[in-house]
Amino acid sequence: MKKPFVASRVVLSLVLGGVLGGAAVTTFSLTHAQAASLVSSAPAVSTAVPNASMSLPDFSQIAQQHGPAVVNITVTSLKKVSNQGGGGAVRQRGFPGLDPDDPFYEFFRRFQGPGGLAGPDASPTPTRGEGSGFIVSADGLIMTNAHVVRDATEVMVKLTDRREFAAKVLGSDPKTDVAVIKIDAHNLPTVPLGQAKDLKVGEWVLAIGSPFGFENSVTAGVVSAKGRSLPDDSLVPFIQTDVAVNPGNSGGPLFNTRGEVVGINSQIYSQSGGYQGLSFAIPIELASKIKDQIVATGHASHARLGVAIQEVNQALADSFHLARPEGALVSSVDAGGPADKAGLQSGDVILKVNGQPIVASSDLPALIGAAAPGDKLELDIWRQGKPEHLSAKVSDASDKAENVAAAPGAAGQGRLGLALRALTPQEKRAAGVAAGLLVEDTTGPAALAGVQAGDVLLAVNGAPVQSLEQVRSQVAKSNKSVALLIARDGSRIFVPVRLG
Repeated sequence: MKKPFVASRVVLSLVLGGVLGGAAVTTFSLTHAQAASLVSSAPAVSTAVPNASMSLPDFSQIAQQHGPAVVNITVTSLKKVSNQGGGGAVRQRGFPGLDPDDPFYEFFRRFQGPGGLAGPDASPTPTRGEGSGFIVSADGLIMTNAHVVRDATEVMVKLTDRREFAAKVLGSDPKTDVAVIKIDAHNLPTVPLGQAKDLKVGEWVLAIGSPFGFENSVTAGVVSAKGRSLPDDSLVPFIQTDVAVNPGNSGGPLFNTRGEVVGINSQIYSQSGGYQGLSFAIPIELASKIKDQIVATGHASHARLGVAIQEVNQALADSFHLARPEGALVSSVDAGGPADKAGLQSGDVILKVNGQPIVASSDLPALIGAAAPGDKLELDIWRQGKPEHLSAKVSDASDKAENVAAAPGAAGQGRLGLALRALTPQEKRAAGVAAGLLVEDTTGPAALAGVQAGDVLLAVNGAPVQSLEQVRSQVAKSNKSVALLIARDGSRIFVPVRLG
């Protein structure tokens, strides 16, 4: 048996805090005996050894075996960019319709990089972008992101063996950011598809793509969270990871440790446009479903429930006597839509869809969008302080998109602070309501919560109100807060008001 090496002297380096924030490194040279004496007199330190069966994954086999099925995609498109200063084309950083001072301006930059803003004197200019994709059939079927091939006039695919092919876009779905393209080739390497639902938070995952054009680059990390709903209009319960992804990775595969694709890298959270530790991937089950629809019909379809919803915060939970601030609060129901036919009402809180809990309101569009038009969904709701169950047959989302409203903040102390009166027939017609009370003035808690003069009060804690007595009755039943259903400028939203 080989004897362990025993050093005659031990060198200990201590980093000492220096003046003015600096640091000095002092080195002590001790004999082995002196070091042993020093260690024996020191407090006991745990030397627990991790389970010998645990080891870091070796991603080299995955990269070697499945890297050839990951492709580089180059896109040429005509985009309108503003012509300024003597007719020269100037590329402006930003997103159309979004103020640069908006806090979401830098939120979720697409991996292709910034696009041009079209001004009044904009002219079509050829632009190039890059992304990634992966081959799912040996005859050239490739999955990628919809934003990679958006507005493309030419799509070129480059394989790891340096062959290049012109690709045809079979279809794309902006709601899920999934696209399918096809190249005329045969006997191509493919990737195996896994199950994102089997992923565990903390599990190792691997991304392969072309960041900044560096083809077949490999990065690794862990699953940070599952089922993430992002503040955009997508219908995707994203996989969040800390895998390093950058412009050009978009559309590339996310592998598990078994070498199976579990997601499509799609978005990043970034204030700089580059990787900052938050990456998001589309679950492969959802992407595969969209792929199958596109291959079969050339497009994807999504379901629609027909409601406007908003987040349930603590104040609203108190108002509706919910145990926790969870669910999707229904602020309005489309007349004649699936929700209306199912009996869903304004003031209901949707807690589950087909047994799956709705924690944040943004969970609902993802679950509804994953269903197919015509599917029957089982809804667990909370109505007037009691649980109820409804069934709804969803329609096609192309008819009308779901609407998620942002709830104003609630604050304040004291009484409700509303001056109300009955609506005249003309005011009812102008507001598009059958009944309600006009807010003439606000003070105290109602004013601080965002209620304004000219709003129409429709309900208190989900109960319709047409008189001051009904309002007083509902407020008297409430301890901490009340939820006021307000109609304003054609929209309806619940406003939580804290009571003193």
